Amino acid sequence: MVSRRSFLYGTALAAGATALPAHAVPQTVDSDCRPLPPSIAALKSMKEQARPISNDERQARLAKARELMATHRLDAIMLTAGTSLDYFTGIRWWGGERLFALILPAKGTAFFVCPYFETDRSHEQIAKSPLADAEVRFWNEDESPYRLVAQGLKDRGLATGNLGMDETTRFVFSDGVALAAPQARISSATPVTAGCRTIKSAHEIELMRLAAKVTLTAYAAAYNALQEGMTQHDFEDLVAAAHRQLGFEGDAEIQVGEYSALPHGSITPQVIRDGAILLMDGGCKVEGYVSDISRTFVLGKPTDKMRQVFDIVHRAQAAAPHAARPGVPAQEVDAAARKVITDAGYGPGYKYFTHRLGHGMGMDGHEWPYLVHGDTLPLRSDMTFSDEPGIYIRGEFGVRLEDDMHITANGAELFTPQSPSLEHPFANI
Repeated sequence: MVSRRSFLYGTALAAGATALPAHAVPQTVDSDCRPLPPSIAALKSMKEQARPISNDERQARLAKARELMATHRLDAIMLTAGTSLDYFTGIRWWGGERLFALILPAKGTAFFVCPYFETDRSHEQIAKSPLADAEVRFWNEDESPYRLVAQGLKDRGLATGNLGMDETTRFVFSDGVALAAPQARISSATPVTAGCRTIKSAHEIELMRLAAKVTLTAYAAAYNALQEGMTQHDFEDLVAAAHRQLGFEGDAEIQVGEYSALPHGSITPQVIRDGAILLMDGGCKVEGYVSDISRTFVLGKPTDKMRQVFDIVHRAQAAAPHAARPGVPAQEVDAAARKVITDAGYGPGYKYFTHRLGHGMGMDGHEWPYLVHGDTLPLRSDMTFSDEPGIYIRGEFGVRLEDDMHITANGAELFTPQSPSLEHPFANI
C-alpha cells in the first residue's frame, strides 16, 4: 500500500484517478477481491466537481513571477522537476539525475533544457503548457546540460545575471550551472516561488475545499465499515477504497492504542480491539491540491482520561482560527493553541504537544509558511494551513485533531467542521 506521506509529497499522479463505473468491474477493497462494504459502495464520484487549472491561470502566475523577480533583483529563475514547475507550467516531469529545466527570465523569452532522447515526451507536455512556443535546447548523454543553461543565459544578456534556483533543485544541478556559468550569481528563487504559491486564488481554494470534503467523506464511509479485529492496514485499505469510489486517489495512516502517541506512527502490526483509541491521518489530491486531515476516535467506550484529553485538543484547535487573521504573525497562532494545552497541564512547550501547530498547504502537503514559534511572517488573506494540535502521552495514547484552515480577509475558517467527539467523530458531516 502506498503510504500517505509518500502519496502526498512524492507522487506525480497529482490529478488523481476517476472511479470506474459500477458496471465496468466489480468494486473491491483490494487485490483479494473483497466486495466493498455498503457504506463505501454507496459513495458517488465527485470528480466532476473538480475544475482543472487553466493555462490562462498559469500565464498569470508567470507574469506575477516576473514581477517578483524584479522586486527581488533576480534576472531569471531555474525550475527543475517538481511542484513549482507543475505550478507554473502544468508539466509533471520525472527524470532522476538527468537535467530537465525551465529557465524563466524576468525579461525576454523562456527556454527549456532537456535530454535529447526525451524529445517526444518534452514536446508533448510543453505543447500543452503556457510556454508552448518556448525554445528547447537538447543535450545528448555525452554532453553537458549545464553549458546549455549557461549559453542560454548568455544569449539573453544574462551571463553575469542573478539566477534564482528553486529550493528543491538537486545540488548537482545547481553546482553544475554554477561551474558552467562562473560569472553568474546563484541565489534562492524562494521569494518568487513562495511569493506566488503562498497566496491562493479563489480557484485554488475551491480545489482545496473539495479535497478536504472528499477526504472527510471517505473517512466517514471507512469508519462506518470498521469492525473489531481488523488490522490497521485493513482499515487503511478501506480509506483508500473510499477515496477511489469518490473519484480520487487518497489514503491515511492508522495508529492504534499506544501507537497513537507517536505523531507519525509505527510500522508495528496493530489489531483494532474494543475500547481502542485510533488516530487516522491522511488526505488526497484534487487537480494537484491537497487535503490533510486527522481524526482520533475510540471503537467502543473511551476512558474519562481520553475524553478529557480530546476536549483539551478540541479547544486548542478551535483557538487557532480565532487567533488567525491577516497581519497576525504566524507564531502567534501556534502560541494561542499551545496555551490551551499548557494551561490544561500538558506542558510546558513541546513536552506533550510535540510539534508545531501547522504547516502551509497547497500543491505540496507541507509548504511555506509554518505556524510555529519563531516564524514572524504576518499572515495574509488566502494563505492556507493545517490546524493540528495534539497531546501525546507515551505508552498510553495520543489525540490529534487536524483540519485545513483558510485565512480570510476577516479572520480564518476551517474547510471542514471540527470532530465532535471520540464516540461520534463524523456525526456533523
